[in-house]
Amino acid sequence: MSRVIVGLSGGVDSAVAALCLKDAGWEVQGLFMSNWEADEDGYCTAAEDFQDARAVAAELGIALHRVSFAAEYRTRVFEHFLTEYRAARTPNPDVLCNREIKFGVALRYAERLGAQYFATGHYARIAAGPDGPQLLKALDAAKDQSYFLHAVAPHELARTLMPIGALEKSAVRARARAAGLPVFDKPDSTGICFIGERPFREFLGQFVAERPGPIESSDGERLGEHRGLAFYTLGQRAGLNIGGRANAAALPWYVAAKDLQRNALIVVQGGEHPRLFSRALRTGALHWLCPPRHRAQRLAVKVRYRQHEVPARLEPLEDGTARILFDQPQRAVTPGQYAVLYEGERCLGGAVIETLEAAAS
Repeated sequence: MSRVIVGLSGGVDSAVAALCLKDAGWEVQGLFMSNWEADEDGYCTAAEDFQDARAVAAELGIALHRVSFAAEYRTRVFEHFLTEYRAARTPNPDVLCNREIKFGVALRYAERLGAQYFATGHYARIAAGPDGPQLLKALDAAKDQSYFLHAVAPHELARTLMPIGALEKSAVRARARAAGLPVFDKPDSTGICFIGERPFREFLGQFVAERPGPIESSDGERLGEHRGLAFYTLGQRAGLNIGGRANAAALPWYVAAKDLQRNALIVVQGGEHPRLFSRALRTGALHWLCPPRHRAQRLAVKVRYRQHEVPARLEPLEDGTARILFDQPQRAVTPGQYAVLYEGERCLGGAVIETLEAAAS
């Protein structure tokens, strides 16, 4: 059977991915990636995760390789992450981490180790199609990670296996327990890819300078002062530190817009305020996982990870970008995040969200 290198993170998902492949007769080896420089603040868990990966490899009886792509992560992912925040946008580093690190340098490293395939514990499925590999949503809709995988190159998907994409999370944990894998009940990680779970504003403040400015209502009333536009995202409620207005309803405030020229943060009251909604967006260059679509058509789009895709009209433009018009205005669509396209179960690709068309002035 062909050799497959499994990216073992020290978590239950990648452990069960390795287990599934071993049970299916593959020659399985593990690869542990530590791609963030170890720190002493207690938030980077790479050392503990490596020990968990070692324990899993020992239980499965497979070799475990260890490698650091910290330099590649910093130049290909983290520098872009900081550039976007300094421009007052809100990036999603996990998308770039998958494209550049896990299915970029790590896959090529696995090939140098003699592997024909690279495997991960992602919740998504890869199927053969008439125009190449198809990226499909996981059967466990609550865990589906196809959103984070839309930017991976098709030829890299063709060398990739995702064995748990057809399993429910509960079944993954049950299989790990039955096999005696020591990570069967390890909590899921929810932090930034490779960086870990930590107070985000404190972490960002180490790299992005504060640039205070006014917090204003939509009609121009000054309500307070912000730390810097980089530290806020559209739709945000917490951390504004402003009270109510005289003769106004006692509703919470939300970030509705960023005025970069005046360094002003615009806020509105109420989570359903019209200024929080967009009727359409413009993308950057589209990355396709299928033959590019050049004509306007209806499909579904997801503009953030924890959201169901919504119906929309895709209007491709001659420069490779697109306008996406929602059937219903969408709340807190955010430049720097990604608009990911779907047709049924299939992920077609996606692009960075560049600009918005407001649903209300």
